[in-house]
Amino acid sequence: MFGWRSYGFDDVWDEMARMNRLFARLDPGLAHGGVFPPLNVYDDHESFVVRAEIPGVEAKDIDVSANRDSLTIKGERKPAPFDDESGCHRRERDHGVFSRSISLPVPVDPDKIRASYVNGVLEVVLPKAEEARPRKVKIDG
Repeated sequence: MFGWRSYGFDDVWDEMARMNRLFARLDPGLAHGGVFPPLNVYDDHESFVVRAEIPGVEAKDIDVSANRDSLTIKGERKPAPFDDESGCHRRERDHGVFSRSISLPVPVDPDKIRASYVNGVLEVVLPKAEEARPRKVKIDG
């Protein structure tokens, strides 16, 4: 019978996790392949809606900033409390500072941006600037 543990894959995974922690100290995005927090961007023709998953982080530890052509989400996920007398068998949830910036394809109105944070999901609504919104064109005929 083949078992992945018999081939030392536990050691490989532990080493990969250790290396991810080392890279995270250099650049927090590297530990997640440069995609933390993971997010989706939707275009409803009037606005861009960005939803980012940031579980385990309080709203006060998240900073959202935007200008006419970009959005930046920064924050810090604090380490979970850990009893010094207990041994940690596996630690896969990262902690530390994170930052993610995205470029927007058309200008937005920074004065009308709004954000909410519910159940670990940050939602940012970025209304398009008036000049970037589609216009109905009347056809003479």
